[in-house]
Amino acid sequence: MEKSSKRTLAILFVSLLLDLLGFTVILPLLPAILEFYSKNEQDGLLGGIIERIDGFKTFIKGPQETRFNIVLLGGFLGSLYSLLQFLISPMIGAMSDVYGRKKVLVVTMVGVACSYLVWSFSSVFLIFLLSRVLCGIAKGNISISTAIVTDVTKVENRGKGMAMIGVAFSLGFIFGPSIGAVFSILGRSGSDGVQSLSSFQYPALFAFSLALLDIILLLLFMPETLPPQKRASSVGEGIRGTLHLINPLSLFRFSAVKRISKKDLSNLCLLGLTHFGYLFLFSGLEYSLTFLVHQRFDYTSLQQGRMFLFIGVVMTLVQGGYMRSISPGTEKKTAIKGMALLLPGLIITGLSPSQMWLYIGLFLYSFGAGTVVPCLTTMVSCFGEGDEKGKVMGIFRSLGALARALGPFAACAVYWSYGPVLCYVGGGILIAIPLYILTKADKKKNE
Repeated sequence: MEKSSKRTLAILFVSLLLDLLGFTVILPLLPAILEFYSKNEQDGLLGGIIERIDGFKTFIKGPQETRFNIVLLGGFLGSLYSLLQFLISPMIGAMSDVYGRKKVLVVTMVGVACSYLVWSFSSVFLIFLLSRVLCGIAKGNISISTAIVTDVTKVENRGKGMAMIGVAFSLGFIFGPSIGAVFSILGRSGSDGVQSLSSFQYPALFAFSLALLDIILLLLFMPETLPPQKRASSVGEGIRGTLHLINPLSLFRFSAVKRISKKDLSNLCLLGLTHFGYLFLFSGLEYSLTFLVHQRFDYTSLQQGRMFLFIGVVMTLVQGGYMRSISPGTEKKTAIKGMALLLPGLIITGLSPSQMWLYIGLFLYSFGAGTVVPCLTTMVSCFGEGDEKGKVMGIFRSLGALARALGPFAACAVYWSYGPVLCYVGGGILIAIPLYILTKADKKKNE
């Protein structure tokens, strides 16, 4: 790999890490934030949402304790964010094919910074919701980052570049929530330990500061990786083909990708379907894991935090070590092995009679999860011409976002209607479907 490419990847890694630290700092604070608004806003928008959540709980025969309203409300916000990503990612990817990666990347980060600033002023739930919507619309840096990796790497070392993105994700999801937990402790006021509104402003301003630092880093040091002669010729050419991609059927067909052979398009569609099916199951079971450990082992928030820390550490070691050592061209085989590990991991987790068995299942689950998406991303990055890479990666990420929007609701319905055993054992068995689809896809050998 050339020295300039290594430098670009290093800058990209720092940029992603700054972004993900700011993005994840809210995770441990979210229950307290939503509880604060629910106590102070019984009517209006939040009250209406909670009424519908109560109706959803009744429909799926879920627990009637009010504390689970906060968990489901958090799931609603997460699905809303993913749905916005589903709608916007192809558009942002296409724009980066027209205007260049750096300009669009900086614009998306400006939008993210504005969302954090709005969050810091969210005295009512409506403003807080607007901040999350703005973040969901602006957050296009991940798909652009994968396009940048594609721009600056060759096929033989692209897997290492995609693994680097995975490492940034894992580190962000390890340290970001830890920083948020510190803010949560510092923000408790009074003898009753109740959070005040001002205590939520500090992490918002912290995230805003990281976003500003990220913007400065990109402006000063990030080179443009898509030169003008390799870009799409006009905005119309880049955008027109993405407008209809809010239709999921067109999305699964990668209809906006024009200059591609029928064989390559067929393989690309199989990879997209694999990605959707895998993340639909994975995101749903990941979301319901909180219910499982609380119901079966009576886990506190602190114990749940340790559990997710364990998952994050395993995934970081896998992506930073194992994934960087795999041979080029073996991504398909590695992703198949990863899903094959997930299958028993999810079944063991669902049947776990003790915490020891739970962590055995979580280890297999984490090891497998650390391999699948980086490998699929590397495979997909080989398809499409240079001026359509952003579009391809945007569509690919959009499919994952749609899966993450739908998966938690489906898993939650199965979990509370039929129990955790059927949910996890059934989910583990169903992983065989995207695994089978992947076996039918071929990795493009030459770009």
